[in-house]
Amino acid sequence: MSNQQTGKSTRLPREERRRQLLSAAQEVFVSNGFHGAAMDDIAEAAQVSKPVLYQHFPGKRELYLALLENHLGTLTEFLTTALNSTTDNKLRVRETMRAYFRFVAQDSQGHRLVFESDLTSDVEISARIEEFNALFASNIAGVIAEDTKLSPLEATLLGRALAGMAQVSARYWLETDGDLDIDAASELVYRLAWRGISRFPKEI
Repeated sequence: MSNQQTGKSTRLPREERRRQLLSAAQEVFVSNGFHGAAMDDIAEAAQVSKPVLYQHFPGKRELYLALLENHLGTLTEFLTTALNSTTDNKLRVRETMRAYFRFVAQDSQGHRLVFESDLTSDVEISARIEEFNALFASNIAGVIAEDTKLSPLEATLLGRALAGMAQVSARYWLETDGDLDIDAASELVYRLAWRGISRFPKEI
């Protein structure tokens, strides 16, 4: 008789089980949002008992935080790679835009937890998202400041604007269901961004 027939879950190594539970939680959170999700739903999606789920995560908030960290880690990796891919600031902006689009295009729909969270009233979660946003606005600001005569504060304001432009446009692109190629879409947004930056006086 199979484990599924007996209602028992197969004993997996701890890290493998954790990945399985996070994958199930991801599915439930994306479908129902944080507030609409229940530990019962997550256990059912993972095909485990609730006690097994609670052995790994005390509650759904801890599951959500773990997923958020995973997705922010992925996006951080994408953006760090983009910013370090060249010393040409024009190309850095281009690759940064592409990184946001690549992140949003992932099948995991991790962007839903990062950019569309219904848990922003939670101080720890909102602080973690703000920490991420501030870090990359600052990194993009560094690129802008290198290429213009703008002050750090002015460059940071534009860094926030570019990050917001990338997020919003990438999420809209996803809704077009492939009617516009991802490279063409990110290139279009990059051209708008760079043409704006290039109008500022250059650093001598």
